[in-house]
Amino acid sequence: MDYRYLGSSGLKVSALTMGTFTFGGRGDFGMVGAQDVADAERLVDTCLDRGVNLIDTANMYSLGLSEEIVGTVMKDRDPDVLICSKARMRIGEGPNDEGLSRWHLIRECERSLKRLGRDHIDIYLMHEWDGQTPIEEIMAALDILVKHGKVRYIGCSNWSGWQVMKGLMASKAAGGLERFVAQEIHYTLEARESEYELLPLSVDQGLGVMIWSPLVAGLLTGKHTREGFAKDSRQAQGWTEPPIRDWDRLWDIVDVLREVAGDRSVSQVALAWLLQRPAVATLVVGGRTSAQFEETLGACDLKLTDDEVAKLDAVSRPPLIYPYWHQNQFAKPRFSEADWALHKGQTVDGLEGYKG
Repeated sequence: MDYRYLGSSGLKVSALTMGTFTFGGRGDFGMVGAQDVADAERLVDTCLDRGVNLIDTANMYSLGLSEEIVGTVMKDRDPDVLICSKARMRIGEGPNDEGLSRWHLIRECERSLKRLGRDHIDIYLMHEWDGQTPIEEIMAALDILVKHGKVRYIGCSNWSGWQVMKGLMASKAAGGLERFVAQEIHYTLEARESEYELLPLSVDQGLGVMIWSPLVAGLLTGKHTREGFAKDSRQAQGWTEPPIRDWDRLWDIVDVLREVAGDRSVSQVALAWLLQRPAVATLVVGGRTSAQFEETLGACDLKLTDDEVAKLDAVSRPPLIYPYWHQNQFAKPRFSEADWALHKGQTVDGLEGYKG
């Protein structure tokens, strides 16, 4: 297992994190999985035996049942295994049962700790943006949780670039409150929008990138085809996250993945590409069986060649939107490492035959 620093912090996390989205199966989560304690024990042991040191959950996964199962499973296992959880989503009908207010965050942290059976959460992520709560209140509440020992590190998830910077600057302006050290984002060969802002921001500000659904809910595993979804998949049951806006492009990417993979695992190639991207600390992977996790964990042993990366880049590279096409033409001599997280290998489309 490869261990990487989580951003500019001193904390090392395994390159692959165990996701527990499938634990519980309450409500709509049943379309993804419904693993009970016995199932979870087998899967957790598979991951821990391969060196995984981080388990990812959230207070809203199966309405708290995922955290309960994690707490039960980890009760008699290595206490040094790291736990990441999240808060923000609606978890009740009351007016304060969602958001990032001080009231909600502190209550939800305490509830999560009780379900997990622990005295602290190692990485606590703000699961989504809250534009109604002042950013100063959010960061102050997180600072309280860290100083009281209930949380070790903080981060955000699914925030835009300006929102992340607003949080970082609010911490600094308040005299040095705890700052984000990570962000958990959706970033895959199919969905590379994060390269416009979130990836360069992470390089520039020292944030460790944690990636959720790195195989696009299984669509990059090679088991689905243009002709249809695998029968046992969540897509076959009506699951639609993350959205696919261009299905032809997706299948083109899968075709190249298969070509690059050859006799190797398509899933491993897709994950290996992500592990070679800037600022990426860990990929949050899930599975229904130990065999699925064993295959996924093998991505840590795979290093893609420059030619293989170039083939995958060519079929998946996002277009340079404004202002990036302009910067690509005129600002390259003064690019920073953060700029290159987007611009490496990029050219501006639509200039063929342009005479100036």
